[in-house]
Amino acid sequence: MAVADAAGDAADADPVVTDNPAESRYELHLGGELAGSVRYHLRGQQITLIHTEVDPRFQGAGLATHLARYSLDDARKRNLAVLPSCPYIRSWIRKHPEYADLVPDGRRAEFGL
Repeated sequence: MAVADAAGDAADADPVVTDNPAESRYELHLGGELAGSVRYHLRGQQITLIHTEVDPRFQGAGLATHLARYSLDDARKRNLAVLPSCPYIRSWIRKHPEYADLVPDGRRAEFGL
């Protein structure tokens, strides 16, 4: 995936998303640069996805989608219940209802799901 007009070598790089538990965030790197992240709070078997952010230099390239999918897929792999406090993640789940099951039944209405 190419990103037009991104800084330096990032223009031709593929996005790489990793979990950084020390910072409580999923990070998306492009060409070695931190391009975006999803902040979270992990408590037991529940993860609250708090805020998604993409650096303005990298916006418009669909990177927030990579972050949303990775964070939700990671929660599924780890059998974590998801509380989507982040408006972007909530909206993304609405567009991809196959992820709604990650949100506990009793909490879905609270998040408009």
